[in-house]
Amino acid sequence: MGSEADRYATVPPLVPRSSASVRYLEDLIGRDAHCRKLDQLAAAIGDGQSRALVLRGEHGIGKTALFDYLAAHAAGCRVDRVTAVESELELAFAGLHQLCAPMLGHLGSVLGPQRDALEAALGLSAGSAPDRFHVGLAVLSLLSDVAQEKPLLCLVDDAQWLDRASAQVLAFAARRLGAESVGLVFSASAPSRELAGLPDLIVDGLRDEDAKALLDTALAGPVDPQVRDQIIAEARGNPLALLELPRGLNLTQLAGGFGLPGATGLAGSMEESFLRRVQALPGPTRELLVLASADPTGDAALVWRASARLGIAAEAAIPAADADLAEFGPRVRFRHPLVRSAAYRSGTVGDRRRAHGALAEATDRRLDPDRHAWHRAQAASGPDAEIANELQESAERARSRGGAAAAAAFLERSAILTLAPAQRATRALAAADAKLQAGDLTAGRDLLAMAEAGPGDEAQKAHVELLRARIEFAASRGSAAPTLLLSAARRLESVDPGLARSTYLEALSAGIFAGQLASPGSGLWEVARAALTAPPPRGASRAPDLLLDGLAAYYTDGYGAGVPILRRALDAFGAGLSIDEELRWLWLACVTAVHVWDDDAWDRLSARYLALVRQSGALGEHALALSMRAQRLLLGGQLAASESLAVQAQAASEAVGGTHAPYGALALAALKGDESAVTALVDTVAPEVAERGEGAGMTAVGMANALLFLGLGRYQEAVPAAQLATASPGTIGTPPWAIAELIEAAVRTGKTDLAADAYERFAEMTDASASDWALGHQARAHAQLSEGVEADRHYRDAIDRLQRTGMRICLARAHLLYGEWLRRERRRSDAREQLRTAFAMLESMGVAAFAERARRELAATGETIRKHPIGSRNDQLTSQESEIARLAREGLSNPEIGARLYISPHTVQYHLRKIFAKLGITARSQLDRVLPEGRGSDDLTSRDGGA
Repeated sequence: MGSEADRYATVPPLVPRSSASVRYLEDLIGRDAHCRKLDQLAAAIGDGQSRALVLRGEHGIGKTALFDYLAAHAAGCRVDRVTAVESELELAFAGLHQLCAPMLGHLGSVLGPQRDALEAALGLSAGSAPDRFHVGLAVLSLLSDVAQEKPLLCLVDDAQWLDRASAQVLAFAARRLGAESVGLVFSASAPSRELAGLPDLIVDGLRDEDAKALLDTALAGPVDPQVRDQIIAEARGNPLALLELPRGLNLTQLAGGFGLPGATGLAGSMEESFLRRVQALPGPTRELLVLASADPTGDAALVWRASARLGIAAEAAIPAADADLAEFGPRVRFRHPLVRSAAYRSGTVGDRRRAHGALAEATDRRLDPDRHAWHRAQAASGPDAEIANELQESAERARSRGGAAAAAAFLERSAILTLAPAQRATRALAAADAKLQAGDLTAGRDLLAMAEAGPGDEAQKAHVELLRARIEFAASRGSAAPTLLLSAARRLESVDPGLARSTYLEALSAGIFAGQLASPGSGLWEVARAALTAPPPRGASRAPDLLLDGLAAYYTDGYGAGVPILRRALDAFGAGLSIDEELRWLWLACVTAVHVWDDDAWDRLSARYLALVRQSGALGEHALALSMRAQRLLLGGQLAASESLAVQAQAASEAVGGTHAPYGALALAALKGDESAVTALVDTVAPEVAERGEGAGMTAVGMANALLFLGLGRYQEAVPAAQLATASPGTIGTPPWAIAELIEAAVRTGKTDLAADAYERFAEMTDASASDWALGHQARAHAQLSEGVEADRHYRDAIDRLQRTGMRICLARAHLLYGEWLRRERRRSDAREQLRTAFAMLESMGVAAFAERARRELAATGETIRKHPIGSRNDQLTSQESEIARLAREGLSNPEIGARLYISPHTVQYHLRKIFAKLGITARSQLDRVLPEGRGSDDLTSRDGGA
């Protein structure tokens, strides 16, 4: 029959139907304002800058034409262009493979762990599931290195059909572009969560006069003006619709219109137009188009091998090309994605099954087992155990590459093709779990219904309930989640005691998130009472077991009952736990350490949490771990280090398009006395946490405002803020020292009854904790409610105890309160001593508002202290530049700094050149001389290796 090359050698290329239409479109594009913006983008990339952009608009609006324009006018740039295909949605990293395959010669420039992750994702090496964080950094580094030879422009067409793994990684890279001479431009006809927040350019329809002119080039003869106006109204300026809607319709049909405007979607109308044109083709051509549309790869050799099995001759391709629908050249190319969709729909169910069957036979199972299995599954007319097993194997391979969405798709189809009811239910449950991991919560719920319909035993039914609770918690981390998790935990008690205990702890954690916004019956006290019924652990209690028992005791029997058990849990953390287990519970362990006033445990566990997140690349945990560590360093007086981590937390959140609440940044701005920053952050945070039902966020808002107003000396405003912060007293999510802020605000406004009531609650907690941190705060609060010798004794006790902790801000504020009291007692000399100490500590730490409060008090004693001069060269650095400078001073390499800040090494080098120029230095070794004293980022170099 001749070679495969011979089979398509005689097929004419795809040619436009109307050269007049093409000329007019080219003229329109050349005059389009969007093109000027694309010219600017291309120029910026050529000048060494980086840009990310999403072209948004409906099918046929001209996005691909704009891509063509950009590719043609990106002078001096290397252009790599890929098109996502709907049928590849289920294949993990398929889109990324398309983009990166031509660049793999540069893979050697990528750091080892990142390179290994990218190789695993692309199927170039075996190994465990690659972490998306490492894959994203690898792609960022790869693009940056390619651009060193020549500015790089990457065009991703039809991005709405990218597989989710590729979309996440490419969006990560797009958000972190800096100074790499890289452009990453997407086109999309539908919004996607992954690309949300990226700069976009909305492609609108043509103006009426241009639409009329374009339509005239497509009409064969004169048309009644009312008919023409109807077509223009329905096309809504869409160029493809203007060219396609009139095709195949006679004037009578045109005169009748296309139905009421808006009755069907425009894309649907165009697809129907394409469908009519496909149906008008000869039978063999239609069969060939069905076959080609069923193959997402565009591999012409594969299509010809499959067509030979169906007895379709090469000549069948000619009518498709003549009709301007598809081209069969070295690759199969449909004129538009809607043509592919119409071609696939044009076949009967039997036609499509035969097409997939032929493609399965033509696909080498050894080289591409997953696509072979997928085509076999689509060809199956009913349950098939062999194919279902093959899909199960494909799911495992997808998991090993980190493709949760692909694994879910394989498992779902495997369940559908499984006849045995019990096995079908088991596979449906596994598919639902994979859908949860992939973020497809609706499909997860549907698969749970399939699993429930099977003859599952009690264990399976309990797992269904647990998965349903987790899906609902993922959908909304709010007030309903604790109740659902409690129900699942109760059902698990008899079938899996260990998992039941873990689920009770999940419920408690969910209750902490809900906080003061918990639904009736799902508050922490109700959850804790239910957790008391949890079965005992098998064997010795590990840290999570102790956390569960301690929290349950705390909420049911009081703070004093829970503290000893919780301290044992904190001491045991890390022993006998896997990294995954530690990562799962370290956030809760850190919060617990805060609540039992154990500053050493908080310091140790927050450092461990951040180190493990960095080590494992758990991107979803980065912002949370950074924020937790930032808050610990903040109270330790390391504001520069805390701010550094807050910057990194924001970068981590932006890198994944997340909405992590910036609690660390909020507290930092409050202590600095930056009212405008606090207000802006509160305006952002408060509506979001209220919508999610995340009461812990409302506590953070109240706490930040209380600190702000206390520092500024606006005590009347501090009272309601502190009351909001303590609206859920005694809950783990409320910082225990929040009551101390309420006491200070109440005392300074003469609300002594409010302060006394708060102190009673506070002392019950601090007495039970008995740590220096707790008792130091208690003594400070007691002093404010006392007089004379007793007050003096309590202030001195507070300072003595807080000196033995790492909480320098707490200590400095104790000196400040003591100095203010001494001044009111007319002991000016003693007051100056305390106030000088407070001022020196607070100013050196950067706690500006409280430092100013101390300075004013000193002035009231007759002592004048000049304000610290402002405006050093360091102030010229942006927050990102300051962070890069600090990390460079600590000895981190450019790739290591890039991994910390989610940017490429080349962007790090670009910023370092700017930093050196601003600071007037020429080498990293000089950074110590010009940067402020103190650790720069997270003070983890000795603690966790600084990784």
